[in-house]
Amino acid sequence: MDFALASPVRAAAEAALEIGDVGYASSAIVPPAFAAFARDRFGWSVDERSVFAIPDVMAGVAEALHLLTRPTAAVVINPPVYPPFFDVIAHEDRRVVEVPLLQDAASGWVIDFGALERAFSQGAQAYLLCSPHNPVGRVWSKAELSEIAALAARYRVAVISDEIHAPLTMPGVTFVPFLTVAQEQRCVALLSASKAWNISGLKCAVMVATPESLRDAVAARLKSRPDEIESRIGHLGVLASVAAFRDGAAWLDDLLAYVDGNRHLLAELLRDHIPLVRYSPPDATYLAWIDCTDLHLDGDAASRFLQRGRVALEPGYKFGRTSKNWVRLNIGTSRAILREIVARMAMALK
Repeated sequence: MDFALASPVRAAAEAALEIGDVGYASSAIVPPAFAAFARDRFGWSVDERSVFAIPDVMAGVAEALHLLTRPTAAVVINPPVYPPFFDVIAHEDRRVVEVPLLQDAASGWVIDFGALERAFSQGAQAYLLCSPHNPVGRVWSKAELSEIAALAARYRVAVISDEIHAPLTMPGVTFVPFLTVAQEQRCVALLSASKAWNISGLKCAVMVATPESLRDAVAARLKSRPDEIESRIGHLGVLASVAAFRDGAAWLDDLLAYVDGNRHLLAELLRDHIPLVRYSPPDATYLAWIDCTDLHLDGDAASRFLQRGRVALEPGYKFGRTSKNWVRLNIGTSRAILREIVARMAMALK
């Protein structure tokens, strides 16, 4: 996002730099800070012993795949979805099984539970859930998550829930952590302060594991891989994350109010200047998922907007085979820049 750092985050980093404190990370302060944040923000009572610091969410996905699945195992995902999901599953010698999201006229993007059950029944060992979903912006309801949990329990499928965008849930929308509805099956959730507080490059995230047997297995695996896990956690990432979790709520609330305004402003701007595209304001995140199908462009829309309008958008094809006519736009910016973005996109279509 284009916004300045939260003052508690900046103060924590500056205090460390002032005394030359830029050595290796000691992550023991992360679990209690995260547990307090989860309780206050989501009403989620997290056992600190189940919280583990990791370098970033995708590293956590890789570790979870090793713990919860066998080589060549089928892992279910819901395209259109965050592109590294495809990559990490393949890199860890697992097999992607796609259960694409559906578009419902009344509810927007929904999970195809019939197809999900078929994938589970045919031997999938894990489900990599994006919650809130990137790029479509859905925050899954408690009922939807409970149905996932019931299916996963029935077919003994492990759930790996990427919840990195949870702190960016929009006002009036309720985020439900997956582990609060899980039925004692082996599940992990992955979260971070990185997206919400703009500190992705500082490298710190958390893995939360249940039940106790999996918690112990996670602890043993991470302890056995200090060069790959503990040493890759950023010291400034630890300090910044703890500052965000403990003291960053007011800044985050202000941010969400602004991005909330941006998501609705974008709908107005697109309606006025590019009425053929389709867009629904997301439930969470600073990312807008825009359908350009009705523009009937030659080639992908992102290339057209870049070449003719000098606006850089993520091309839809990165998110799955069914999304070639879509683009993803970052709305975490000023209203003036957002207006300029849409004006340039409109110009690129002339």
